[in-house]
Amino acid sequence: MNLIEIDTTKCQRDRICAQECPGKLIIFPEKDSYPTTIEKAEEFCIDCGHCIAVCPHGALKLKGLEPEELEAVNQELLPSSSQVRHFLTSRRSVRTFKKQLVSRQQIEALIDIARHAPTGSNKQQVYWLVIEGRDKLHHMASLVADWMRLMLQHSQDEALKSRYGRVVEAWDQGVDRILRGAPQVIIAHAPASEFGVATDCAISLAYLELAAYSQGLGTCWAGFLTTAATYYPPLQEVLQLPEGHQPYGALMLGYPLYKYHRIPQRQPARITWR
Repeated sequence: MNLIEIDTTKCQRDRICAQECPGKLIIFPEKDSYPTTIEKAEEFCIDCGHCIAVCPHGALKLKGLEPEELEAVNQELLPSSSQVRHFLTSRRSVRTFKKQLVSRQQIEALIDIARHAPTGSNKQQVYWLVIEGRDKLHHMASLVADWMRLMLQHSQDEALKSRYGRVVEAWDQGVDRILRGAPQVIIAHAPASEFGVATDCAISLAYLELAAYSQGLGTCWAGFLTTAATYYPPLQEVLQLPEGHQPYGALMLGYPLYKYHRIPQRQPARITWR
């Protein structure tokens, strides 16, 4: 099977597909010829799908995939710039949750959106672990607290000792500042041998975070959990990630107990123009 197939009755030879291919694998050998691919294009193709997605005429098939099999972009569903601004600036980290679990169907829908997040060279090496139930999360939080105790014993970093000390003190008093009593947590992990996967996981989690907000759900980044899971074997045993994988980010997830009514202030952007 050829990498691309061209419907010559539809192709306008406008060269859009060639210009948009990130690997420059599509060429026009002659001025009036139809597009084809360079030698060994299959080896270098990253499966981004941009060639089939960008053609306005539906003239290109990619690895046998027909353009009609792809979801069409609906301009009427795209938000305005003011809607985007309000949506993004009104999102808040949620640290108080209802007891109700988010359904697995809804979580799968969120992850389905998050899998469209950009990844370096379109490698798509983000994996997901969903842990459900307050008892499980409480046990995980207790292991994070144990790891913090070890850090407090051995670290000379005063800022770290102050921060972790307050978290452990709160934990000992029955206040969970680690996972905040959330009913569920979603962890993004990836093979540690892959380049750039930490960034890929972070971007994918950010997509999921925003998708959750659009559905009335609350999230909060679980940085303490991610850091402890990177270094603390007892917590790693609980997570049971695949061999060679590392956790690169986690989100607490649930239904918010409260709604926010205003957008808090933030520091001015720090911009340097060159």
